[in-house]
Amino acid sequence: MTVEQQIIEKIKEFDTIIIHRHQRPDPDAFGSQCGLATILRASFPQKQIYQVGKDEPGLAWIGQEQEIADSVYADALVIVTDTANRPRVDDDRYLTGKFLIKIDHHPNDDPYGDLMLVRPEASSCSELIVDLVNAAAGTLVLNQEAAAKLYAGIVGDTGRFMYAGTTAHTMEVTAQLMHTGIAAAAINRKLDEISKPEVRLAAYVLQNMQFTAHDAAYIVLTKDVLAELDLGDAGTSSAVPLLGKIAQIICWTVFVEQRDGSYRLRIRSKRPHINELAKEYGGGGHPLASGAMISDATQIPEFVAKLDQIAAKDTGDTE
Repeated sequence: MTVEQQIIEKIKEFDTIIIHRHQRPDPDAFGSQCGLATILRASFPQKQIYQVGKDEPGLAWIGQEQEIADSVYADALVIVTDTANRPRVDDDRYLTGKFLIKIDHHPNDDPYGDLMLVRPEASSCSELIVDLVNAAAGTLVLNQEAAAKLYAGIVGDTGRFMYAGTTAHTMEVTAQLMHTGIAAAAINRKLDEISKPEVRLAAYVLQNMQFTAHDAAYIVLTKDVLAELDLGDAGTSSAVPLLGKIAQIICWTVFVEQRDGSYRLRIRSKRPHINELAKEYGGGGHPLASGAMISDATQIPEFVAKLDQIAAKDTGDTE
């Protein structure tokens, strides 16, 4: 029996299913979580299906979370989507269910759960949810509402199909979702939209980004800058791909100051792997897209020097 089939059997077994995803969600986190919840509601109307976590206003068009009592977890199946490690799971109650399943497409550096479906080669967790549906041989219903959520997740995590994780299978799955009649162009436009504060952020990033000797780049977004631009941490996501648009840049990082003075790091690369560097700073993720944290601004020069060395090794210029 495949892992997918084992998951389907567990879904059949439980009357209450609670789905979690990672903190600070992106379209794939919401798409996989809410897409799976929609599929299960359509497939098993008699079951109680919940999606929990902190709401993200910018992604409310994909789905909205539910508030449930602690007691609901007692006899529940808990599924965590798109979350590589335990500290990143939104809402610690995920540990209080009767059975735990992890569905994820990040490197499995932190195995958790009673059952795991982890495929780092997948473009997105939303892609894995479609694979789960296809493995169910008609047991799970993929309706248009669910397809729209999963499509948003795939498009978001593939960078509009530009990232290396996009495969022929990704495109086949995407076509399957489009065959349900979703408004794909409208979803694409929604994902591509930016607000007026984000326009000002783009201008700030282009004007203030820094370059290292070996074609790495970075930008530091302090609390004062974010306040001036009328942006919170979530609003900085649109800046991340901006540095990568520069032809010569090999890898880059966006430093975002948090309320306590620490910095969240969004680390990206076109070729060399940067997830090991992320791990040095308490983070991790995909080889070309990772995240990390530093305690304060004094650590920025050290991190940038290491990022520059990664770029230098990629070009062979290590002198």
